[in-house]
Amino acid sequence: MNSFTRLGVALLCAMAFAAQADVNVGVTLSATGPAASLGIPEKNTIGLMPKTIGGQKINYIVLDDASDTTAAVSNTRKLISENKVDIVLGSTVTPNSLAMIDVVAEEKVPMISMAASSRIVEPMDAKRKWVFKTPQNDIMMSLAIAEHMAANGVKTVGFIGFSDAYGEGWFQEFTKAAELKKLKVVASERYARSDTSVTGQSLKLISAKPDAVLIAGSGTPAALPQKTLKERGYAGKVYQTHGVANADFLRVGGKDVEGTLLPSGPMLVASQLPDSHPLKKSALTYVNAYEAANGKGSVSTFGGHAWDAGLIMSAAIPVALKKAQPGTPAFRAALRDALEEVKNIPGAHGIFTMSPTDHLGLDQRARVMVKIENGAWKYQPAD
Repeated sequence: MNSFTRLGVALLCAMAFAAQADVNVGVTLSATGPAASLGIPEKNTIGLMPKTIGGQKINYIVLDDASDTTAAVSNTRKLISENKVDIVLGSTVTPNSLAMIDVVAEEKVPMISMAASSRIVEPMDAKRKWVFKTPQNDIMMSLAIAEHMAANGVKTVGFIGFSDAYGEGWFQEFTKAAELKKLKVVASERYARSDTSVTGQSLKLISAKPDAVLIAGSGTPAALPQKTLKERGYAGKVYQTHGVANADFLRVGGKDVEGTLLPSGPMLVASQLPDSHPLKKSALTYVNAYEAANGKGSVSTFGGHAWDAGLIMSAAIPVALKKAQPGTPAFRAALRDALEEVKNIPGAHGIFTMSPTDHLGLDQRARVMVKIENGAWKYQPAD
């Protein structure tokens, strides 16, 4: 075999290998730890995602970061260096997602976060150009809460939130929304996700005599302040964030969370939406798929954020495949560019239209107000 023949064979083998390359999707989420009630439905949703996209096989490598920031970073590095992933999905919570940004930016691997804080994608810079997310921004949901408060006679508000990036982000955004709606924040407290008592903070809130209290937590740990306020006799309105929109919160909160008001993505009450709602069909598609696999009533809005990440990824991969082969820096760059060009994709929570300056791509159609009544979510139509 002469050198030209050997070269031809080598090129054909390389071309065949490239043509057979799979798209590797790395996932890190919080399936254990304080955020497990958020991460488990996300993990279950990964199993519902397509196994082929654009004719290309998709491999999902799923790791648990145990709700720990250090583990999320370690998982991200492992997925990129060992598993050679083309994209990273995750993590579940804001602190983990923020910590992952440096890694994906350094390695030039696109990432779609399933956490809420606007700081994950804002302000846009050289690092965040690689990062996208699917949950509604804090300011969008803060405005929904402030508008509801103002329309229902609330003048003063007490605030208690996680003592991390989630709680701080919410406090910053809610104070802006409160100012717009002429609401006065009369007390502000913090607690850790792992705390077992918030008696001191609750007593301080009650002593300020607010018309309403906003609890900025997520998952089951968000029930603790509300249960404590109830035990201590607080009788005002209680609002939660969209971070509690799952069945585990209802289970842990029990009767103590009756009457709670919160903003949510439309999918939480998809079956209650009017047929004219632009998200009803796409939200029910996810709800029905999840419950078919996991049981009636098992669906969670947090799984919906993972579903939407999969939809956005599925729209972008065929575009990127036209420009480069999976497993290469060129493909990862093309995939990032394609994510930025996603337009009018209806998902579980909203209709996504990305741009170079907007890596969330949602508008006000992505929120509704909900009330907990008789241990269930009740859609609250806009007046």
